[in-house]
Amino acid sequence: MSGHGRSDLPVVIVGGLHADARRAAVARLLADVPGSVVLHHDLATAAAGTVVRTVRDATGVLSAGEAPLVNDCACCALREDLVPELERLARAGGTPLAVVELWDSVEPKAMAEVVTAGGFTVTGVITAVDPALVLPYLGNGDDLAEGGLAAAATDQRTVADTFARQLEYAPVLALADSPEADDEDRELLAQLHPTARRVPIGHGDPAGSSPLARAARAGFDVEAAAAAQHPACALLPAEADAHGVATLVWRSRRPFHPERLYAALEDLTCAAARSRGRFWLADKADTLLHWDAAGGALCVESAGPWLASLPDAAWEMVPPVRRAAAALDWHPEHGDRCQHLVFTSPGLDRDGLERLLESCLLTDAEYAAGRAAWERLPSAFDTLLEV
Repeated sequence: MSGHGRSDLPVVIVGGLHADARRAAVARLLADVPGSVVLHHDLATAAAGTVVRTVRDATGVLSAGEAPLVNDCACCALREDLVPELERLARAGGTPLAVVELWDSVEPKAMAEVVTAGGFTVTGVITAVDPALVLPYLGNGDDLAEGGLAAAATDQRTVADTFARQLEYAPVLALADSPEADDEDRELLAQLHPTARRVPIGHGDPAGSSPLARAARAGFDVEAAAAAQHPACALLPAEADAHGVATLVWRSRRPFHPERLYAALEDLTCAAARSRGRFWLADKADTLLHWDAAGGALCVESAGPWLASLPDAAWEMVPPVRRAAAALDWHPEHGDRCQHLVFTSPGLDRDGLERLLESCLLTDAEYAAGRAAWERLPSAFDTLLEV
């Protein structure tokens, strides 16, 4: 019965690159949930070969230690060390809430999955945000390593794409009270993640019923969160236009011409602070391609096959949520193949963007030529996809 008692320890994960906002959110939870404990692994010392772990409550540090790097990877060390620490807390008993405060560039998805796999119940995932910093961080194409924020020597991520994933995965955003933030900043946040609960970090409630304390224990579904991020069935933002910020949802059933789309990539990537979605190329009609852009950089990768390209027998292997998403939008000829791209930005040139996207599709004549002809089109994306 080694797992006994684990589920009795609720775990909330609090993360985000906005370190001041994150620390404020954690301090609020400590103050509002008496007896709660924070686990934090500091990856700043990773270059020296160790990760420093602290466990603290509202009165201060309860214990500190070091975890050695695993395979030169600080995030791996964090994974290996986190669950045993939570087990120790659970065995000791009496902790109403364990707060896992992630270091700056650690992404919540991997940690929520590690904690759940360890037998614990994640009751909330919160990303702390300073609204005034959303646009600067989304526009920051620097490598994390340049700012001392890399989680491993091999970490290739940028500030922008890391921040975007931290923001979009969490169902709760804890907002710092930022005097510099204006309506445009708040609107950008709302459009980037329209389904998130936005909770002010605010001023505490020692009775433990502050909005943030309630959000920390509201419940969290790891599988649903993963599905909401998967390119095939991601919950993408909806059309919006307010306070100078717009979101364009662009859809088409016609495939892209690989060369024309490739030639337009730079303009499309720079047209918005954030863009993401799924798309298909005429010469790769069976491959679902994932579009993910932030900070002026674009990542395009294969996310496996479209369901329409699979034999019927293989459908049983596909998660029900994906089958449902495909069925809602099934085309008699192309099945679930579609262009579904979403661009969000202040000052978005919606008309120009739509014209550019339309110009990358197959023309009527090219479309009428059929799939055999499409497959002979030049494969402009092979280097990008590292085929």
